[in-house]
Amino acid sequence: MASMLMVHMNPGQGETSYARNSSLQNAEQKRLKPLIEAAIVDFCTSTGTLLLTKMVVADLGCSSGPNAIALVSVAVETIHNHCLRFLQPPPEVCVLLNDLPGSDFNTVVKSLDTLRHSNCEPIVITGVLPGSFYERLFTSGSLHFVFSSNSLHWISKAPEDLTRNQITAYDIDEHIRLQRRPMVIEAYAQQFRKDFTRFLELRAKELIPGGRMVVSLAGRDSDVITPKFSHLWEFIAQNLSIMVLEGVIDKAKFDSFYLPVYEPSDKELREIIQDEGSFSITEMQVNEPPSGPDSALVVPSRFVNVIRAVFEPIIVLHFGQVMDEFVRTLERRWSLEGSLQDEHARNPRTTVAVSLRKA
Repeated sequence: MASMLMVHMNPGQGETSYARNSSLQNAEQKRLKPLIEAAIVDFCTSTGTLLLTKMVVADLGCSSGPNAIALVSVAVETIHNHCLRFLQPPPEVCVLLNDLPGSDFNTVVKSLDTLRHSNCEPIVITGVLPGSFYERLFTSGSLHFVFSSNSLHWISKAPEDLTRNQITAYDIDEHIRLQRRPMVIEAYAQQFRKDFTRFLELRAKELIPGGRMVVSLAGRDSDVITPKFSHLWEFIAQNLSIMVLEGVIDKAKFDSFYLPVYEPSDKELREIIQDEGSFSITEMQVNEPPSGPDSALVVPSRFVNVIRAVFEPIIVLHFGQVMDEFVRTLERRWSLEGSLQDEHARNPRTTVAVSLRKA
């Protein structure tokens, strides 16, 4: 799969690393905490798992930095507290983190070591599993809980309908672009449907009966896509198209660039889950992005670093060392077309979170 080679966040601890520029993702993880706690308590209560001697917890698309163990830490703490409440010995917990092979697993392993030695109970065994969550990762019926945050909007590859017919994702000619846009968006939507259905099928095989899954991903708050709304891949492509017109990057390179990202609506997500049939929906939320004067969404320099932390590896792999010029073009665009706040007003970013129970 193309994304297995391309998609990873900026590694290390530098100024533009994901580890130092993932506060938005961390805010979304905090929103998942009540869903994770409720899923674990309900699982333990409804299935009598106080007698279980071991549990397996997995985070898929963990990335790197301080966020890597956030969700599994909530799970371990909740399991421990639930057992304490009923004066039962806590089970041994196996924590497994997964991401694509290109991720910075050095920082992931350091985070896991911190989790493993943070307290004596429950006993926590940890491990790292590189690979795509669009493939089988675990043995059948081996998992109790699965979590994923800020990852599932990454699709497995560029839409085949576009690449096979050499249709550009974002045509520089505005007339052609507007004419093709519905078809291009539908191609991305179909690829997402195919991938997310596959994700559900695989996790259904790996979870035990009654196992729980809590996931969140970038989405949108309406099933209707207005002409002014742009998906994340369109937002990036708009900036790159300016660089083509200015002669910074080659047009042929631009025409062959497909960012493998799609933001579904909650309605789309619900339909896919219901059609696949392996899970029932316990709760679904559509959340507005975190706000406040210190948010990266309103501080241009911080938002630029967030963009670099997430998209620099894939852009550089395709176009070469153009990221500094990409940033200058982005900042110049904001100064001409309005502020960063205006950009977010035109394209409000939401997240869709869903808690699932395996049938």
